[in-house]
Amino acid sequence: MTTTTIINSPIGPLTLTDRDGALVRLSFGAHGPCDPPTPLLRRATGQLNEYFAGTRREFDLEVDLGPAREFGRAVLEQLALVPYGELTTYGTLAERAGRPRAARAVGTIMNRNPVPIVLPCHRVVGSSGSLVGYAGGLDRKRTLLELEGALLA
Repeated sequence: MTTTTIINSPIGPLTLTDRDGALVRLSFGAHGPCDPPTPLLRRATGQLNEYFAGTRREFDLEVDLGPAREFGRAVLEQLALVPYGELTTYGTLAERAGRPRAARAVGTIMNRNPVPIVLPCHRVVGSSGSLVGYAGGLDRKRTLLELEGALLA
C-alpha cells in the first residue's frame, strides 16, 4: 500500500511517500492528496524537522530504491556514506561505485535520486567544486549545504 503526506520545510513543501513501510519517494513541492501518515511517515517527518533544525546529521529510515539498477544502486549506496557537512564529486562517486569514468552517469543517477536529502545528493559538486545540477534547484542545494556548514552563507 502507498501512503503520501506533505510537510512544510524551510525549502518549501516536501511530499513523502511510504510503500509497505519504506520511504520510496521524497519530492520537492506538494504533489497529490495527503493520507493519514503512517508510522514511517511520522518518523520521516520528525527526522526531517530535526535535520532542518540542525539537530540531526543522519537519517535512520528504511528506504526502498525500487527499480534502481546495479550501478545506480551502488552509486546511491556510496552517496549514503557521504558525511553531513562534507562534499564529494560525481567522479569520486563513480570511482567508489566501481566505474571511474562514469561521472556523467552518476549525474543522471543524482538527478533521479528518489529520496533527496535522506540520500544527500546535494553534497555532490562538480570536479572544480562548483555547485552544478540539482533536481530541486541550485538555490535549494545551496541552502542545504549552508545548513550543514559545507558552504558559507
